[in-house]
Amino acid sequence: MSIEIEKILAASPATTRGQPTQLSCDPKGERIAYASGKSIYLRSIDNPAICKQYTGHTAATTVARFSPSGFWVASGDISGQVRVWDAVEAVNTKGEYSIISGRINDIAWDGDSQRVIAVGDGRERYGHCFTADSGNSVGEVSGHSKVVNAVAIRQQRPLRAATVSDDSTMCFLHGAPFKFANKAAGLHKGFVMGAAFSPDGSILVTVGADRRIQLYDGKTGEPTKQIGEGIHTGSIFAVCWAKDSKRLVTASADQTVRLWDVEADKCLQSWRVGDEGAVSVSDQQVGVVWPHGRSDGLIISLSLDGNLNYLKEGSPTPFKVVYGHNKSVTALGAGSDGKGKTLLTGSFDGRVCSWDVSSGLGSVVDGQTHTNQVIQFAPAQGRTYSVAWDDTLRTIDESAATFAGSSIKLSSQPKGVAAADGRVVVALNDGIAVYAQDKLISEIKTSFTPSSAAVHGSAVAVGGADDNSVGVYKFDGSGKLSPTPVAKLTSSTAKVSALSFSPDGKLLAAGNSSGKIVVYGTSSWDVVTDRWSAHTARVLSIAWNPAGTHAASGALDTNVHVWSLAKPGSRVKAANAHKDGVYGVAWVDGGQKVASTGGDAAIKIWTVKGLQ
Repeated sequence: MSIEIEKILAASPATTRGQPTQLSCDPKGERIAYASGKSIYLRSIDNPAICKQYTGHTAATTVARFSPSGFWVASGDISGQVRVWDAVEAVNTKGEYSIISGRINDIAWDGDSQRVIAVGDGRERYGHCFTADSGNSVGEVSGHSKVVNAVAIRQQRPLRAATVSDDSTMCFLHGAPFKFANKAAGLHKGFVMGAAFSPDGSILVTVGADRRIQLYDGKTGEPTKQIGEGIHTGSIFAVCWAKDSKRLVTASADQTVRLWDVEADKCLQSWRVGDEGAVSVSDQQVGVVWPHGRSDGLIISLSLDGNLNYLKEGSPTPFKVVYGHNKSVTALGAGSDGKGKTLLTGSFDGRVCSWDVSSGLGSVVDGQTHTNQVIQFAPAQGRTYSVAWDDTLRTIDESAATFAGSSIKLSSQPKGVAAADGRVVVALNDGIAVYAQDKLISEIKTSFTPSSAAVHGSAVAVGGADDNSVGVYKFDGSGKLSPTPVAKLTSSTAKVSALSFSPDGKLLAAGNSSGKIVVYGTSSWDVVTDRWSAHTARVLSIAWNPAGTHAASGALDTNVHVWSLAKPGSRVKAANAHKDGVYGVAWVDGGQKVASTGGDAAIKIWTVKGLQ
């Protein structure tokens, strides 16, 4: 048996309300780079399922920028570290440099792909200039009294750079080495969010929270004129130039992206994201990039909720939206058809997405979603049931990818959910509740604290958080649950954290908090194998393949394992599958592949070969 990565259904860019999010494109206009979680993603623009993930950072990442050559990427994180690494395979790190003592907000390369300026929020300094290959100093960032939000470097000689800050000023640097030359104060009346030199180097533009678009001479830094006065009605977070240096595009909190003719001071086009007439914080536009290597005029903007909007001149609305998660994905479920063509994912912030496995494209499930961390999905007969820390049970219509009916308020916090034969079993903090057709039909209190649940036919298995056992309950003829367990499985040596019946119901796998999985035969509840013990931390998810011969598991140790029932000692491992833990696994594509998700907000599809 072997396991290898097939594709990454990437995480969305991480966003922060009231702050710009930096996006970057390679020189050919083929890929976009952005930060999410502790990773950097390099994602194909035309085929978003083609993606590379760089995992070298140990803290939450904030920005990534392609070098003008397209061979390197510089990325920063909240600890002040900047890493320079290859843009092809996203594994080879060229250098790691400690720049400031706080968050890196922006990074800029010079035209030779040799020098880098990184800026942000530090204690001793707000930025630094250094060489990409050695980290040697090539100047300093000075003149600001508050956090620096953005930096831009002129790509032609003589080298010039500009930094903008919360202190409402723009500082102009001459290089190299880069030194403070002059400062533009009194123009912006609030935080200055973005700066960009035109591709020909003749003009510098800055934008800010005061909705001002200010132009400067690209060589001297002298202010020239303001454009677009009074048109944007919200903070302008980002600005990007067209390749012709005559037009630029701005992204604003007023939910619009606007295209400007600089010379004529004219708004050529405006795109509004979100429902017409509706004011939505999640549709604020916090980032924008204009890929210069393309001939189709594509512009990509970023919404506060992480959606990437593909815009074109002449089209009033985005012609394509790329969805995803930008918070840890805490639940994963395959469709109820058993073929594994679709996936459902739920994240820490309550967002639920539906994914087409073959295309790798996702969409947000419509309707009233959860408002807190999604715990688990339970698919059954065209519907998927979900529970979350908002203490509700909700129903998703799989074919329409929408929440159906009303949510059911639970009596306490849910720990797990399972469904079969028209019944939905929810493990609660203090007992077990059974629902059918959105109505409570049975509820029992347990002597232990439930931690997980699984159901098959008339058997309900519930894991114990405090007595390391699995209680097996039975449905009677009227659909009521037996008040006491008909069997008590005590082979686990730690808290039971995940349960899963095989498709035919003949086996029950129980994973625990120490990383061990015990498999029981359901006819006599004897142990079939207790040799699945390679995880080194809590098992969070177990899934059987359709044939019931192999199981996949994910754990907090960041690894995915595929186990063989016939050869218990034989297993394959996808090491470091997800930073910060693997929260969910599922078999897809007819049982030939495994999907996994975790703390890095990504969904990965693994090809498993040699299943026997």
